[in-house]
Amino acid sequence: MIIRREEEKDYREVENLTREAFWNVYRPGCLEHFVLHNMRKDACFIKDLDYCLEVDGKIIAQIVYAKAYVTNKEGEQYEVAVFGPLSVLPNMQKKGYGSKLIEFTLNKAKELGYPLVAISGNPDFYHKFGFDSASKFGIFYEGVEEDKEMPFFMVKILDSKKAKKISGVYSEPKVYFVDESEVDNFDKEFPLKIKEKREGQIF
Repeated sequence: MIIRREEEKDYREVENLTREAFWNVYRPGCLEHFVLHNMRKDACFIKDLDYCLEVDGKIIAQIVYAKAYVTNKEGEQYEVAVFGPLSVLPNMQKKGYGSKLIEFTLNKAKELGYPLVAISGNPDFYHKFGFDSASKFGIFYEGVEEDKEMPFFMVKILDSKKAKKISGVYSEPKVYFVDESEVDNFDKEFPLKIKEKREGQIF
């Protein structure tokens, strides 16, 4: 197993990996490979936190981070990090590879000086990495009332001294929001896959 920085020559292979990982999981088809494609060209992209995991010389997992911001009531902005997509090939899932990428890159994010990392996801999974409800730290998701509990929006404190100064409204990078018609056009560049409506999808 090797964890290494993603290189430009890996881009299409990793986009296809991401497509395979998310296809028909949360919706018919998926958007994540297009989000990844756009992120690499966006100012929010953190190139120093773009990592792949190889097994026997094949890329089987990848994680990418973006810059996000928390704005306090005085209008002051604080830069934080958010990760995703985190992709693992379907036949290599539930073997701990995604966890290894998360742990490795969280340490790298700390080395780079980020005060905290935000994530929206399953609390049962992310709590084991030290993530906790963002509202406990006075950080609230943009557009959601502060008294509304959002257990799936979490942060992990990397530098308690820096993070102590941060509170307010968290804004997700715009690159995570895409036009589905553009996704359909982008999808034509990949092998044909059938979109299916499945039980458990959330969109």
